[in-house]
Formats: sequence, structure tokens, C-alpha cells
Amino acid sequence: MPKMKSSRGAMKRFKVTATGKVKRRRSGKSHLLSSKGRKRKRRLRHAGLVSAQETKTIRKLIPYL
Repeated sequence: MPKMKSSRGAMKRFKVTATGKVKRRRSGKSHLLSSKGRKRKRRLRHAGLVSAQETKTIRKLIPYL
């Protein structure tokens, strides 16, 4: 049986932690930043975790992680 292909878009967007959780980048930090407050931008720096329901879907997109 041939190898399964990983979704390249998902590979670039998500990383898996050592405990198996899926990390993601927070949205809203790419442009139009002057109107957003300091506190809001500071909180957007930190990565978020994907919910358990979404993790199952992402695992299918990235089979070898």
C-alpha cells in the first residue's frame, strides 16, 4: 500500500507537542495592528491549543505526526 500524503497546509500551520496535543497560531496578528491594543497584541503572541474535536480532524490531515 502506498504512503499517505500529509496536507501541506496543515503541516505548516500545526505542530504536535511531546504530550500529543496540537499547537496552533492565534489569528489576528498579521495586519491592521495599529488599531489593536498592546495587551491584545501581547496575548496573540502565545500559541494556542486546538480543541479535542478539531485534533481528530487535524490528525487525519497529518498522519505521520
